[in-house]
Amino acid sequence: MSPLDSPALRAKNAGKRADIRADLLLIADMIEPGSRVLDVGCGDGVLLDYLIHFRQVTGRGLELSQEGVNACVSHGLSVIQGDADLDLADYPDGTFDYVVLSRTLQATQNPREVLEHLVRIGTRAVVSFPNFGYWRIRWALLTRGRMPVTRSLPDPWWETPNIHLCTIRDFLELCEAGGIAIERALTIGADNRAEPIGSMRRANLLGQDGLFLLRRADR
Repeated sequence: MSPLDSPALRAKNAGKRADIRADLLLIADMIEPGSRVLDVGCGDGVLLDYLIHFRQVTGRGLELSQEGVNACVSHGLSVIQGDADLDLADYPDGTFDYVVLSRTLQATQNPREVLEHLVRIGTRAVVSFPNFGYWRIRWALLTRGRMPVTRSLPDPWWETPNIHLCTIRDFLELCEAGGIAIERALTIGADNRAEPIGSMRRANLLGQDGLFLLRRADR
């Protein structure tokens, strides 16, 4: 048994698992211990901190907001201020084992270009996003005729940073267009339970978030 998977280490980490969002734990579980990781749009660094301390990764972060950068640096994290739409192009190919983009793709100006950079910079990319095909969103639009507010989309339309909302079906089409292979595909429901994507109709209707492990199709 690897020391990273020992019962003692799991027991030590168990108390911390409640301090991190369920979707971030699922992302962490997709990343091999000891990997080189870039967390794009890392916010206040909760996921990055978890990966460094409990997955023993070599972690770096890129965050747009100065407040987020300050919070990360105050916790000893290696994070720089940057824009995913502009600054990912500066990273050489294959710099990282994993590049993470959590609930940020929909806020980018050029989602396809950003996604292609993720799988260029990293051997694999882990991407999550709110699913605009989720049934509560459809119901809110149908019955109230208003932009919905959910756990994954908490801001009113006039304050939201999201400019390219998509459904799980839309995301699969984007991956196909960009020559991106999907290694794992999960939905996360309102109860935070993850399910592998089998039926696309069910996934697109019941998944509040989509979570994908990606790589370039030509690798």
